[in-house]
This record gives sequence, C-alpha cells and structure tokens, in this order.
Amino acid sequence: MTPAITYDQLKETLARAYPELPKQLQRIARYALDRPDELALGTVAAIAAAAEVQPSAMIRFANALGFGGFSEMQQVFRGHLIERSSSYRERIEQLRRSQKARASGGVLHEFVGDAVAELGRLEENVRSADIGAATGLICRAARVHVLAQRRAFPVACYLAYALRQLELRTHLLDGVGGMLGETLRNIAPDELLIVASFQNYSQDVIDAAAATHERGVPVIALTDSALSPLKPSATVCFELGESSQQAFRSLVAPMCLAQALVISAGHKLAEAPAAKPRRSGRRPAH
Repeated sequence: MTPAITYDQLKETLARAYPELPKQLQRIARYALDRPDELALGTVAAIAAAAEVQPSAMIRFANALGFGGFSEMQQVFRGHLIERSSSYRERIEQLRRSQKARASGGVLHEFVGDAVAELGRLEENVRSADIGAATGLICRAARVHVLAQRRAFPVACYLAYALRQLELRTHLLDGVGGMLGETLRNIAPDELLIVASFQNYSQDVIDAAAATHERGVPVIALTDSALSPLKPSATVCFELGESSQQAFRSLVAPMCLAQALVISAGHKLAEAPAAKPRRSGRRPAH
C-alpha cells in the first residue's frame, strides 16, 4: 500500500482499510480521526494509553497503512495541524478544560465549550464544494426524502420542515407501522435521500442508505467521520469530525450544517426565478 501524503488522503485510506483491520487497529483508527491533534503531538506510549491499546499496536497500525513506522505517519497529522488556523479554537478548548472555568460556569459552561469546539471542527471538515454539490442535488430532486433516528432525528425533522418552506417536495421518513422498507422501494431515481446518523449508528439508516444507493438514487449523508458506515453509500458525505466524550452529545454542529444546506438551497433557487418551485404537496403513489 502506498502511504498517504496528505491528511485527506489518509482519511480515504483509513475508510477503505477500516473494515478489514483487526479490532485493536480499528480502535486506533477511530481515535486517530476523532483526535488528530493528539496523533500529531503525542508520543507512541501516550497515544497508545489514551486509545487503550498496546504501544506495539501503534506501529502495526502505521505499517497497515503503508508507512515505514509511526513517526512517518505522524508527519501527516503534523502537517494537517500546521495547515489549520486553530489558535482561537484551541484557546476556547483550553478554557473549557480548565477546572476553575468549569466550576464557575457549571453544566452550561461545559456544554457551551463543547459546542464551540464542535463548530470549529465543523468549519474545518466541511468543504464548500460538498455544500455546493449537495445543494445542487436538493434543488434538482423531484422529491427529497429525509431519514434519521434516535439522536439524529431532530436534524431530519428540521430539514424536512425547512425544505418544505422553500416549497420543495419533502418527505420525512419515520417508519411508522413498519413501512420504511416499502417507502424506500418507491423512491424514484430522480429523487433524493438525505440521511443522518452518528456513532452508535442506526442500523435501519445504514441499510436504508445502502439499499437506496444500490438502486441508483443519490444519497446525502450527515455523519461523524470517514469511518462511518454511511460513507460508502453517499453521493455526498459530510464528516463532521465529532469527538465529544460527553454522555449527552450536542446537536449544534449537525443542526448548523443542516441550516447551511437549507439556506444554500434557498439562494440557489432564488438565482433561478424563472423555474417554477416544486410545491410540497402529497405525491401520488408510484
């Protein structure tokens, strides 16, 4: 395997290799993408301890990705760290971790700090080209279907509501009565499926994205990392870079992304005033 030169190449390599990696190396892979700064700056021993693996596993992980050793792989993470303009976000993160600051602000301060860090990762990980590609798919679709479950369900609800306000045909898939599979089979190739799921992923959403993708229907995925099982099925995949260790994880980043998609779609529709909007009425059954 040829080793990656850039961080983006490394993410793609990890996404391809992840299913075949041993469990211990999979744990390192997820830790590496969740906490790239620690991979850039830490020692083998410190990173291995944080990832709860043996130091020798770090060497095997680097070798599995085509690198001659850990230091060679670490240079890719260091290059990524240098490229980022993250000093402000890092100051906020340090403030959040300060025990004194936490004590003065309590739970609210802790969650606000997490949210600020999430938004920093969101801006870093989401490319404008992907926003443009997703917006184009949304505006061209004969109908947009939105699916999410558990923690991600509010994101789907917002997208369904907001896209209807743009007078786009939009359907929130809720699977009531066990009809999710039947509904998915009726999605036409000129329509679109938007899915959202984060670790621990919803198997129903994974299966829905895969089945829809196999039928040639475009899929937009909102998820957490390049290792997400939604990535192989996505025409456009947004990897938010979530790494919060909180028991109650924030929805700030995915909701912000959802709003950005809706507003971008609104701008695109406004640029083509001659086009008659597709009103969000009930679509006849196929």
